[in-house]
Amino acid sequence: MKHSRRLFALLLFALAAGGMYWYRQSNSQSLEQRYKLQAIERGDVTQTVSANGTLNPIVLVSVGTQVSGTVTKLYVDFNDKVEKGQALLELDDSLLAAQARQSAANVQNVAAALDLARASEARMKALFEQEYVSRQELEQAIQTRRSSEAQLAQAKAAADKDQVNLHYTTIRSPVSGIVVDRVVDLGQTVAASLQTPTLIKIAQDLSEMRIDSSFAEADIGKIREGQKVRFTVDAFPNRSFQGEVQQIRLNPTTQQNVVTYNVRVSLSNPEQILLPGMTAYVNIGVASRQDVLLVPNAALRFKPSESSDSERTPAKQKKASESSGESKGKGRKRDTASGMVYRVENGELKALSVSLGITDNRNTEVLGGDLKVGDIVVTGENVASSNGKPSSVGMRLF
Repeated sequence: MKHSRRLFALLLFALAAGGMYWYRQSNSQSLEQRYKLQAIERGDVTQTVSANGTLNPIVLVSVGTQVSGTVTKLYVDFNDKVEKGQALLELDDSLLAAQARQSAANVQNVAAALDLARASEARMKALFEQEYVSRQELEQAIQTRRSSEAQLAQAKAAADKDQVNLHYTTIRSPVSGIVVDRVVDLGQTVAASLQTPTLIKIAQDLSEMRIDSSFAEADIGKIREGQKVRFTVDAFPNRSFQGEVQQIRLNPTTQQNVVTYNVRVSLSNPEQILLPGMTAYVNIGVASRQDVLLVPNAALRFKPSESSDSERTPAKQKKASESSGESKGKGRKRDTASGMVYRVENGELKALSVSLGITDNRNTEVLGGDLKVGDIVVTGENVASSNGKPSSVGMRLF
């Protein structure tokens, strides 16, 4: 019995010793095995602001009609190139032609009445000189002649109006360009009203286009006219295009308490592969630094899953951060804020506070702190740590 108890105790002791040995071995991984490390380097960084926009022609003319009628002839279709003054379509002119003829006949009728009034006036003047008629009768003849002249002018104006309306039955292109939209067909009746209906849309020149984009008010203060713009479109995902900020519209748009401003970008389209209506993903470089100390953004987001004895307590880290910020930030205005990184020193992690400048969403400019070129910082944990727990990368603002 005693022998069995001793054997059982030895077995428990061996299991405990083995477990302790395994635990120490599993927790004795090197930093290179536990963490993803990266060396601090110098380089260039460009900060950008982004927004979506729509590609549009510089001049897009909506061709309408000033008279009503039925479409009897259609000369153009989608994507047709047209010249200024070219006929696009014709409307039925039967009623307007008849009205024009009626107005022309009315002009002849009034002209005949005027001839009679002038002859009557001349006769009255001769009789008045011989004192056969009174002055009142002479003045009445003069008034009749003047009234006939006015009626003739009015009749001619009405005839001109009817002739112009008849001319409007043939709708011509006001500019040279390409047809991008046609909303009428043969036999369709169009009605002119206070709001002229759109029949055809013509883009004047697709070799020069623009992008109308909406930028948030937080970014608009960094944008200036003349800044270079890079953008992509879904039709050519592997290709980047260039443009230039042409105008910042002062009229804001507010939707759900979000204020945006329209930024117009001008661009060249010599190949004419960019089409109206395409969605453009616009990036504007608003700040640039050359040969500066850069820290990966992943290092600024990293937070250890558990604190080791070599790491400082949060209170000491905060105090060190404030001290570092005061010592390194004196006399220098920070562009943005501060951040925390973990540097490898003598096989241990040490938390450091740094002052940050502009960022390109991959790397951030370091304005102040104890970091220098060649320092090794932690950018994350490997897929699985030694204790089997998943990696923990805390997201935090900087």
